[in-house]
Amino acid sequence: MSTQDVTREQVGARRFVKGIDNPVLVSCIAVVAIILIGSIYLPDFLSVKYLVQQLRIASFLGIVATGAMVVILLGQIDLSIPWAMTAAAMVSTAVVGLGEAWAPFAIPAGLMVGVVVGLFNGIGVGYVRLPSMILTLATNAVLLGLAVVYTGGFAPQTKASGLMRWLGRDSSVLGVPNVLWVWLALGVGVAVVLRRSAVGRAIFATGNREVASYLSGIRTGRVICLAFVFSGVCSALGGILLAGRLDQSYQGMGNDYLLPAIAAVVLGGTYILGGRGTYLGTVVGVLVISLISSVLAVMQIPEASRQIIYGAVIIAMLLLHGRGAAPGR
Repeated sequence: MSTQDVTREQVGARRFVKGIDNPVLVSCIAVVAIILIGSIYLPDFLSVKYLVQQLRIASFLGIVATGAMVVILLGQIDLSIPWAMTAAAMVSTAVVGLGEAWAPFAIPAGLMVGVVVGLFNGIGVGYVRLPSMILTLATNAVLLGLAVVYTGGFAPQTKASGLMRWLGRDSSVLGVPNVLWVWLALGVGVAVVLRRSAVGRAIFATGNREVASYLSGIRTGRVICLAFVFSGVCSALGGILLAGRLDQSYQGMGNDYLLPAIAAVVLGGTYILGGRGTYLGTVVGVLVISLISSVLAVMQIPEASRQIIYGAVIIAMLLLHGRGAAPGR
């Protein structure tokens, strides 16, 4: 091999290393470390069956985090995730409760809840210019109140449709859980849109400098509105599939997904003030969050201690890669 060939290989290697997103690299290392730690306490942790089961569990969070990431890329945040999930699941199971003839409309009805919630948030933030944190938190409270009024404070006596159970609980192609296929299809679509389309470029541009983007001709209000609608649909889809897995809906079923979804996005390197991030990072962040929860459960740590460790690990990882330079604004 000539000196020139060696030099080319070195240059190529350096470019590859520089091209790796540091937060993604840190999260990937964390995934490997968590798996190794888990295998110490449970030898089956490294088995294909157990890892596929973890991917099944992670898929629900991954679907929700997909919508959260698009909103965060704009420098906004969606805190209506918990009850958007719950409301969509309740509507879907309520439609099924009307009779078998209504079962095909269960999933579309639940997704429409996500569209309505996202549209309300999007118009409020994108056009009325209300703070996303306050508006979406208020939306979450309204949805909670509506659910309590609808159920009277009790769990709704309805079940999921056959399609909801098939998507949320069953496995079909190659023994892979169907919900994982849903997450994969959604993720590939989002990754392509973000990197290969005008909409994706508008999202990154708006997240970096909204005023400059508006002056350059980008309809930033529309971009923000579409992002919140997408987040609402992802939250609704996550709730519907979760209801399919459990064969029921219940109050507060989305409460455990808000912090993990946002944490997964940030752990994956998406800048919390917008303008920077990759979907691959969000995927790895979801795996980190899910595996941490699994390992803590395997170790049979009390719930209070589990929450302390869970939060401490997230804070530590954020400190490792959360202090990068902000993109220009």
